[in-house]
Amino acid sequence: MQEFELIAKTFMGLEQVLAKELTKLGANNVQIGRRMVSFTGDKEMMYRANFQLHTAIRILKPIAHFKARSAEDMYEEVKKIDWSEYILEGKTFSVDSVVYSEEFTNSRFVTYKVKDAIVDQFRDRTGSRPNISVSNPDIRLNIHVAEDNATLSLDSSGESLHRRGYRQESVEAPLNEVLAAGMILMTGWEGETDFIDPMCGSGTLPVEAALIARNISPGVFRKEFAFEKWPDFDQELFDMIYNDDSQEREFTHHIYGYDADMKAVNTARMNVAAAGLSRDVTIAQQDFKDFTQPEGKSIIVMNPPYGERISTPNLLATYKMIGERLKHQFMGNEAWILSYREECFRQIGLKPSIKIPVYNGSLECEFRRYQMFDGKMSSFRHEGGVVKTEEEKKEMAQKHRFRKERDFKKRLEENEENAEADIRSFTFHSLEHNKFGGGKFRDSHERRPRFDRDDDSRRRSFKRIDDRKRSFRRDDDRKFGGRRFDKSNKRGGFRGKNTYRHED
Repeated sequence: MQEFELIAKTFMGLEQVLAKELTKLGANNVQIGRRMVSFTGDKEMMYRANFQLHTAIRILKPIAHFKARSAEDMYEEVKKIDWSEYILEGKTFSVDSVVYSEEFTNSRFVTYKVKDAIVDQFRDRTGSRPNISVSNPDIRLNIHVAEDNATLSLDSSGESLHRRGYRQESVEAPLNEVLAAGMILMTGWEGETDFIDPMCGSGTLPVEAALIARNISPGVFRKEFAFEKWPDFDQELFDMIYNDDSQEREFTHHIYGYDADMKAVNTARMNVAAAGLSRDVTIAQQDFKDFTQPEGKSIIVMNPPYGERISTPNLLATYKMIGERLKHQFMGNEAWILSYREECFRQIGLKPSIKIPVYNGSLECEFRRYQMFDGKMSSFRHEGGVVKTEEEKKEMAQKHRFRKERDFKKRLEENEENAEADIRSFTFHSLEHNKFGGGKFRDSHERRPRFDRDDDSRRRSFKRIDDRKRSFRRDDDRKFGGRRFDKSNKRGGFRGKNTYRHED
């Protein structure tokens, strides 16, 4: 298949991790940018990037690069594109804008200019102008403007990829799924030891850890992707990707999530069950002050309260307790902590071996590693212990990209919001008959999550997704690599010795 340019968007600080994921996936010409990674690949690569990447929030397919020094330039350049190739008869579209420009100071204005150029082209050719619609768009467009450089892209993802689909409920200030996955991948952990999150909240870190340990594609929980509505959507190719679990692996250790709040524990358990990961993840109520040394080799990854969106009665005392527990009850292991306030880190009372800047929403945070070992660091090194690898030193060198002086009460400007808050979406409906387009869109099939764990979890999951259209089959006692696509079932599915079947 022919290769083309693609862009994977992510959060500030996760670009390196995303680039590694893309390289491992087989993408070509991988280049790191600001909150994005560009690469090249064919249609299969685009599908896989949406389905398999843990740290991407959106996959864009650029269709035009141009200079736009004025609103008139923007309008004329967009109008040069033959939009009948992308927006067929009766289909809807939306425009998202991200703008960093002195000329174009308002993303809403850019959105309207792009929209006007598209609908005016249809009006000139057919005599009918598309009307505004509030329904979900069939085609999503993204315009990115940096000074006078504009890139217009098709959005192949649709809803942000951080919305995996397994989260049933959440607690206050839940950790974003993409950020959670990025944190875990930064540690280098892939399931070689037990994994512990002692302040798990709604269970995002434990669930993402299980997906990484088992090498399960996070897209398996999604109902749909935007590319399924494109005119050239290849249903057979995507079914092949969706139904292939040959790269999934056994996980011989275990993942533990703890929280002092019973409401959070119940929420996390619900989310773990919805993801079908109850065999790999145990959630229990426990205050970290009661944490004791685990029996086996383990890693801790945690996201304590920052005192911003969520806090504790005595924030600094909480961090002091964290340091004491790690020092006395986590010897021989390593802990990673994401936090925001320098004064909180100081209360931990331990020297980190690495500090990685990363954004949690609009908060400029640091992700720090603490290596817990007996005795002095010199003895640890003498015995072959590595405090900081060369690659980790390079990672820390990225810190210059962030502000040197941290003001903990400052926030990014609205157009710098990390969680895509600067994007304005408008949806329009095309009413005219399209005499320029090719065929029609094929109806996409919403798909169900795959479950292979306990029967109770599976039955609960079937009840929740009873309104979805796609039927599927699942081998009860799954053997890795044993699933195959049954071509006799036009809607796709799984076949195995013991088949669970759900029909509309």
